[in-house]
Amino acid sequence: MRDSSDLQNADAGSLGSRLSKHDDAVETDLRRLQSQLESFNRARDWDQFHSPRNLAMALSVEAGELLECFLWARDGEPIEAKKRHHIEEEAADVLICLLNFCSQSGIDLPQAFCQKLARNAEKYPVEKARGSRDKYDSL
Repeated sequence: MRDSSDLQNADAGSLGSRLSKHDDAVETDLRRLQSQLESFNRARDWDQFHSPRNLAMALSVEAGELLECFLWARDGEPIEAKKRHHIEEEAADVLICLLNFCSQSGIDLPQAFCQKLARNAEKYPVEKARGSRDKYDSL
């Protein structure tokens, strides 16, 4: 896996060339998860319910359930073990819905991720964006 500081500090050109060749380990892990999920769904004959439209709605619902775990919490407040387990389950639900959506929509998620991160590196160069919450057109 890539060193995250390497990605954070990279300029757009070098980042784009490195990300255009996806990280084999990440790609393999995502493809393995997607394959397990597709087998799980096939065994239950759930593909009939998995249109991109329905999966996009399910993804939004699951993201909302993850967000609900933090409703009324204070920033920096420690997360208790019981709540952490619930948060992990909701995060996993988001990933499951995203993988299902990408599978049904023909989206190569590792490739899309790498391309998007390279575009963001161009829009948010470190020397302008570091420490700023401004949108790229305001930097």
